[in-house]
Amino acid sequence: MGLGSLVKDYRADMVIVNGENAANGFGLSASLMEQFFSLGVDVITSGNHIWQQEDLRVHLDSEKRLLRPANYPPQAPGHGSVVVDIKGTKVGVLNLQGRMQLPSIDCPYRVGLEHVQRLRKQTPLILVDFHAENTEEKEALSLYLDGKISALVGTHTHVQTSDEKILPKKSAYITDLGLCGPSDSVIGSDPEISIARQLTQMPMRSEIADTSPVLQGVCVTLDVSTGNTLKIERFSRNFLI
Repeated sequence: MGLGSLVKDYRADMVIVNGENAANGFGLSASLMEQFFSLGVDVITSGNHIWQQEDLRVHLDSEKRLLRPANYPPQAPGHGSVVVDIKGTKVGVLNLQGRMQLPSIDCPYRVGLEHVQRLRKQTPLILVDFHAENTEEKEALSLYLDGKISALVGTHTHVQTSDEKILPKKSAYITDLGLCGPSDSVIGSDPEISIARQLTQMPMRSEIADTSPVLQGVCVTLDVSTGNTLKIERFSRNFLI
């Protein structure tokens, strides 16, 4: 119901979802991947938790619409970018992961630019999910790629930021899309467990909070001929259960 109403209200032509925490906060399962696609999701991006569900790994190579960050080593399964056909228009999607406060993998700037240059040979419409912890790293990459991509959105922190903007060379940017999950929570988790972990510093496993869901993200309007952003609009919707 939530996704369908958003698509209708925004008259969205394309839906991209970061699904890496969909399996109760720990990765993405094969069945949830299929459920996303059945709901009309066009591309699923991810991040550092994409490896946690073993039944998904076989799909990382075979399912082109499922992405893992492109700057993981080439020996890792899967791929980091794809070009999809949306109503006769080609759209490129690129998934990258930051290195500050996350595993030290390959450079997202160098790898990202290489992918963008390849994608631009097919389409000027390029959307980037940068899965990163550090705000400086996100802002710097957005300006590094400004004018070469249509939009860069940050994911990973689960807290929506209010800095959506169109950069000087017409690429859209937001530091973090936010959360699709429990509204009254600690980044989606049961607050009591999160508080206890902070008080005791003991390694307690997080549990998903049982509260009404919230859907957060952005709607980006693009000029099909140039790839430039015309508008970026942030949304946050609560749904009763």
